[in-house]
Amino acid sequence: MRYRGTGVAVSRAPHRRRPVTPLTTVGLALLAGLITLWLGAVANFGGMVNGGSSDATGRVPDTLAVVRVEPGESLKDVAARVAPDAPAREVVERIRELNALNSSALSAGQTLIAPVG
Repeated sequence: MRYRGTGVAVSRAPHRRRPVTPLTTVGLALLAGLITLWLGAVANFGGMVNGGSSDATGRVPDTLAVVRVEPGESLKDVAARVAPDAPAREVVERIRELNALNSSALSAGQTLIAPVG
């Protein structure tokens, strides 16, 4: 069978659909639920370090304080001073975020909000 003048052939394959049974619907819903629970567990427990210990070492502290920049200090120096046990790069990024800093230039006596701990 052809549509006249178009050169496009029509498929001759049977196009019958089997109806979706309630059992299939319930099975797919259960599978989706299990996948969702698994993804939630991975997201919740996947970030734990050192075999599941909840040691705070290596994390940026949650406690914030106002700190004064000392003469000659850089953002990295401030980060190392206020949070010595945390990764300096992450503390620097948090300080920049908290204070809306576009550059890393600091002035002696400038006050900054910083994570401390």
